[in-house]
Amino acid sequence: MHTIRIGTRSSPLALAQVRVIADVIQASYPDAEIIPVPIRTSGDKNTAAFSSDPRGIKGMFTLEIEEALRRGEIDFAVHSLKDLPAEIPPGLPVIAYSKRADPRDVLIGGGKVIGTSSARRKAQLAVIFPGVEVVPVRGNIGTRLLKLDAGEYTGLVLSAAGLERLGLAWRISRVFTADEMIPSPGQGILACQGRAGEDYGYLACADDRDSRDCAAAERSFSRCLGTGCSIPAGAFAEIDGDMMTLRGIFLADGEIRRGKLSGRREEAEELGVRLAGVILG
Repeated sequence: MHTIRIGTRSSPLALAQVRVIADVIQASYPDAEIIPVPIRTSGDKNTAAFSSDPRGIKGMFTLEIEEALRRGEIDFAVHSLKDLPAEIPPGLPVIAYSKRADPRDVLIGGGKVIGTSSARRKAQLAVIFPGVEVVPVRGNIGTRLLKLDAGEYTGLVLSAAGLERLGLAWRISRVFTADEMIPSPGQGILACQGRAGEDYGYLACADDRDSRDCAAAERSFSRCLGTGCSIPAGAFAEIDGDMMTLRGIFLADGEIRRGKLSGRREEAEELGVRLAGVILG
């Protein structure tokens, strides 16, 4: 088995996510040499720079990694699927979807001042905790926790999956149900992005059918709404045998619109389109 170079952002969480995929590959190919290749992206250097990228802030966290992939400096990349833009660049498809970790959002701490820069979370927090002040917060998980501990706010909303991958689940004070706070599309799933036409047979061991189908529905919903980091929208699919249930949320004209549809899992992408239509009215 050859050397495998995996591109990733350089944050502790991004490197932990690469380890998840690397461990799965290593279990099937013990002789493989797997090398993480940390890449500092435009978004890591300047979170205010997203306005210059047509794909928004999500594109700024993947741009340099995709360029390295095109140049052949890495074999494939690992992204948190929720951070991957809805429109994937031509020639750089998602080639594997990891088994989904806990997709839910969680609260650390509590009180009257809660930190999050997600418009989706902010809109749903206003319903769960009427009257609570929601303040913006930037930085990786470690930076956000330091700000919380320094008293810049009394609570913080993050994803369960990220905290678990960093061994920080012990800090969670409340887990929001998917009905209370619908997650971001793809939350909890890792996406492996490669080059079209190459043989990635060795990644079959890291590809999960349920995650692939859920991702198709959730990202289809998001794509139809044209959403990005600045627009409050969420989607979450659950599978039971051959059936799928998809929940969605969208803030339009100051009104939170929610919907839920069920259908066959092989129609996952179409289910996302239909639910977007229902919510848009």
